Amino acid sequence: MNDNFRIEYDSMGSVEIPSSALYGPQTQRALNNFTISDKKMPETFIQALLIIKKAAALANRQLDLLTTREADAIIRSIDAIHPANLSDYFPVPILQTGSGTSTNMNVNEVIANLAAQRGIVLSPNDHVNMGQSSNDVIPSALHLAAALQISSLIIPALSKLAQIISSKGEQYTDVVKTGRTHLMDALPIRLVHELNAWASQINDNMSRLQQVMVRLSKLPLGGTAVGSGVNCPPGFAELALQEISVLSGLEFQQTDSTFKGISCIDTVLETSGHLKGCGVTLLKIANDLRWMNSGPEAGLAEVRLEPLQPGSSIMVDKVNPVIPEAVCMAAARVIGNDTSITIAAQSGNFQLNTMLPLAASDLLESGELIGNSCSVLAEKAIQTMTIRENRIKKPLDKNPVLVTALTPYIGYLEAARLAKKAREEKRSIREIAGEETDLDPELLDRLLDPLHLANGGAT
Repeated sequence: MNDNFRIEYDSMGSVEIPSSALYGPQTQRALNNFTISDKKMPETFIQALLIIKKAAALANRQLDLLTTREADAIIRSIDAIHPANLSDYFPVPILQTGSGTSTNMNVNEVIANLAAQRGIVLSPNDHVNMGQSSNDVIPSALHLAAALQISSLIIPALSKLAQIISSKGEQYTDVVKTGRTHLMDALPIRLVHELNAWASQINDNMSRLQQVMVRLSKLPLGGTAVGSGVNCPPGFAELALQEISVLSGLEFQQTDSTFKGISCIDTVLETSGHLKGCGVTLLKIANDLRWMNSGPEAGLAEVRLEPLQPGSSIMVDKVNPVIPEAVCMAAARVIGNDTSITIAAQSGNFQLNTMLPLAASDLLESGELIGNSCSVLAEKAIQTMTIRENRIKKPLDKNPVLVTALTPYIGYLEAARLAKKAREEKRSIREIAGEETDLDPELLDRLLDPLHLANGGAT
C-alpha cells in the first residue's frame, strides 16, 4: 500500500480508495464496476439531492433522532461543498445501478467524510441516510430537480421568448406578406399574426409545464425501500418535506401513494412529453426562420437574421442561420431523450423503477436544452432580425391566389381561369380582373387589397 491510496470497509469488505478522495467504499465500488460511460449525473440533480439530505438532517434533529452536533455536522458538510467542484465529489456515472443507490451513497459518504475532517464521526448509512432509502430519495430528487429547473430556467426562458416575439410583431403591425401552405403561395396574412402564432404556441407550452408542476411537487420521501415506510420515523416525511419547501422556495408534499412514487415515473414521463412539445415548437419556429431568411438573392429573404459568423470555409460572403440550426439540433436531442425516458418509464418492475439515473439525466438535459435554446433564439435571432418589407411586397402584389376573394362574385372556375392567365402572362390579378370581369373597379380594389384579405376579407 502506498500513500496514494487508503483502505476502507463496507458490508462487503475492504476497498482501496485514492487518498485524496472524499467519497468512500461504495462509491469506489461503483467507479470500479460502472465503466460503460463516464458521463456523470447532472449537477442540478446532485444539488437537489443535497437539499434532501439537509432537510432530512433538520427533520431528524427536530425528532431528536440526531443530536444537534450530528445534524449540524451534516448541514455544515453540505454547505462546504463548492458547486464548482461537484464532479470531483460525485463521480459516479449515470449508467449505474438503476435505483441510483450508488449516487445516493456517494453523497452520504462525502458528507460523512467532510464531517470527519472536523472531528465528527458520522455513518453514511446510520446518520446521513437516516429515515431514507435510495428508493425514495432518488425519485424525490428527480422531481425536485425538475421542478426547480422548470421554475428557475425553463418558464422564464419561454416567457422571454414569447415576449420578444410579440414585441417584434408589434413593430410591424402594418406589414402584410404572402401566406404559405404546403410551402406554396397562399392567401395574404399580416406578419404580426404569424409571429403571434409562434408566441401562442410558446404560451401553451408554458401552461402545460405549469400544470405538471402540481404533480412534480409530490414526492415519495418517507416510503423508504418499497413504499411501506420501513425504518422511516413517524413524522419524518412531513418535517423533511416542510424543510425541502423552505430550502427550495417551492411547495412540496408527500405523494398520494409512496408505492406509486417509487415504482413508477409517470410524472417524469409527462414532464418529458411537455419538454418534447417545447422542442417541437422551437423546431417549427426555427425552420420558419430559416425559410424566411433563405437566399438572400435566390430565396424568400423576407427577414434578415443578424450575421454572426462566416458560413463557409470556401464560399466567400456566405452567412448561414446558425442559431436556428443549433436550436433544431437541440430540439432533436430533446425528442430523442423523450424516447429513452419512455423506455425508462416502462421499467417500473413491481415496487421499483430501475432506470432512474437515466431518466434523471435525460430529463434534466432536455430542460437545460429547452431553456438555453429559448434564450439564444430570442436574443441572437428574433430580437435582432430585420424585416425586408420590399422583398415581402413585390411577390405579394403579383400573387394570383388573391383571386380567391372574387370567387363569391364570379365563381371558382372563372376565378381559376383568371389566376392561370395572370400567372402565364406574369401580370397582376387586379389587371386581369379589370379586363375580364364587369366588377366595379372600386370593388376590385377593395377585394384584392392584400390587407383586406389578411384581415379575413371583412367588408
